[in-house]
Amino acid sequence: MAQSIADRRDQEFVLHEMLSASDLAAHEVFAEFNKKTMDMVVSEARNLAVKELLPINKEGDEQGCTLSNGKVTVPESFHKAYELFCEGEWLAVCDDPEYGGQGMPKILATASGELFTGANCAFLMYPGLTHGAGKLVEEFGTQEQKQKYLKNLYTGKWAGTMCLTEPEAGSDVGNLTSIAKRNADGSFSIIGNKIFISGGDQDITENIIHPVLARIEGAPAGTKGISLFLVPKFRVNADGSIGEHNDVVCTGLEEKMGIHGNATASLAFGSKGNCIGELLGDENKGMKAMFVMMNEARFGVGMQGFGFATASYINAVNYARERVQGTDLTKIFDKDPKPVAIINHPDVKRQLLSMKAYVDGMRALLYYTALCFDKVKTAQTEEQKDKYDGLIELLTPIVKAYCTDRSFDVCVQGVQIYGGYGFIQEYPQEQHLRDCKITSIYEGTNGIQSMDFLGRKLGLKKGKPFMDLLGEMNKTIAAAKEIEGLVTMAAKVELAVNKLGEVAMHMGMTAMSEKVLDAFAMAHPFLDVTGDVCMAWLELWRAVVAAPKIEKAKTKDVAFYQGQVTTAKYFITWVLPSAMGKMEALQGNIPAIMEMPDAGFAG
Repeated sequence: MAQSIADRRDQEFVLHEMLSASDLAAHEVFAEFNKKTMDMVVSEARNLAVKELLPINKEGDEQGCTLSNGKVTVPESFHKAYELFCEGEWLAVCDDPEYGGQGMPKILATASGELFTGANCAFLMYPGLTHGAGKLVEEFGTQEQKQKYLKNLYTGKWAGTMCLTEPEAGSDVGNLTSIAKRNADGSFSIIGNKIFISGGDQDITENIIHPVLARIEGAPAGTKGISLFLVPKFRVNADGSIGEHNDVVCTGLEEKMGIHGNATASLAFGSKGNCIGELLGDENKGMKAMFVMMNEARFGVGMQGFGFATASYINAVNYARERVQGTDLTKIFDKDPKPVAIINHPDVKRQLLSMKAYVDGMRALLYYTALCFDKVKTAQTEEQKDKYDGLIELLTPIVKAYCTDRSFDVCVQGVQIYGGYGFIQEYPQEQHLRDCKITSIYEGTNGIQSMDFLGRKLGLKKGKPFMDLLGEMNKTIAAAKEIEGLVTMAAKVELAVNKLGEVAMHMGMTAMSEKVLDAFAMAHPFLDVTGDVCMAWLELWRAVVAAPKIEKAKTKDVAFYQGQVTTAKYFITWVLPSAMGKMEALQGNIPAIMEMPDAGFAG
């Protein structure tokens, strides 16, 4: 059975019917990206994803990466795919054309990125981290550094990474021990070890530029004393040519549960005392700079999780339509009952509808958040710009944490639909499940995202972004109340939105009281229910767009639009009540968690 990666019709629906992405072409900055151009871009992305990236996904998983005699080798098929990816200028689609970018709207890049991640996430991590490194140079580099590095990064000639984690400093980055010693010429000698570096070494590109966090000798302890440095694998001469090796050594590759096609490396900087780096940005401001890359990466990780989920869902739907087993329950007592495709079985249909509801909701959330980035660029007033900047900050931990948690759940169901075949490597579902798990862990675990959401994002700008989000939800509710057949759903979502406002106020107050530990013990459930309410809002929004079109739709679109309304009805009447119960519990504080003595656990 042929694999697939994403629902083309639903992508079009969210882009054009729900979010009206082509309206961005009315603004000078995106003038060339009308609907026709957007559709062409997504079609080209799908061609590359289906024809080149998807066929080598399993091979990448099985071959993995190797380290031999100091040389890291990635799956052979990745080389041609990387060339094609760079030839298509996909690496820096949203960036300045002066440095190799295409100036594309982020929502369009997100639609393309969904296809790439769903096809082969391990491969896409190489250009993905490269873009993040380039963004750091663009934001914080001197003009000389931009000229030296940026075009080579944005065109994919060179690769980039992100070097934060150390053996004793994972999530607690301020604990790092890497040192930067000043040199007379203004450069720095870097000494330290980094682990879990995605794409930390490989044989695809001629050079790798490592943004490295380290502490300049004499700098303050903790995150306040961390600086950011650019450390190339091979030094770069003044004329831009590649010079001698820079004492950056890959000391090992991790044997992982998934994403085997990406080389997750341990790197030693300066083990021979000869690693030279240059300061990027201001001294002792490294964490502030790195958060630019990390926030981009967190959105990207949400996209990764979603890519696995949407591929698993599409595979499950296709399999359920083709796999014939069992009899229609209503005909079980017939004299000669015929076997039917398993999509006819109620429990299978329930699972597929659950998968669809989350995949549809997550696609809308990701595309909507991407559109907020574009609206920052097209804002006519500072007030508009501040609104969308605030929504981006608020939604980023939800995109990262909620989407990756729910994506893993979807992948679990994707295995279940296949039954025993889902558990074996002949079929793609088990790889999607294994690959997906890392997304809830790296770029800040989902527990950290939840703490960030409660501790920083909820009270951002005196709570204005959160109130703006509720305001956007209420606009959809008001529109739904005007459409026959959606009134009951609108009322249920309205109750949930109002309840979320109450819970947010309660959680915020508790976090500032003597019960602060109780509040943070429930930060993850709080983010979870916020995500559930976002899903309900976006499913209702889909129904608002689809319901009036059902009667007028062409025959092939009738089922699609009916499916939008049915999916919203399922989520709002079945899933949302569970979130309402959790919100009720959150208002009760649930002190039992912090009352549990450490010695009360096993062992």
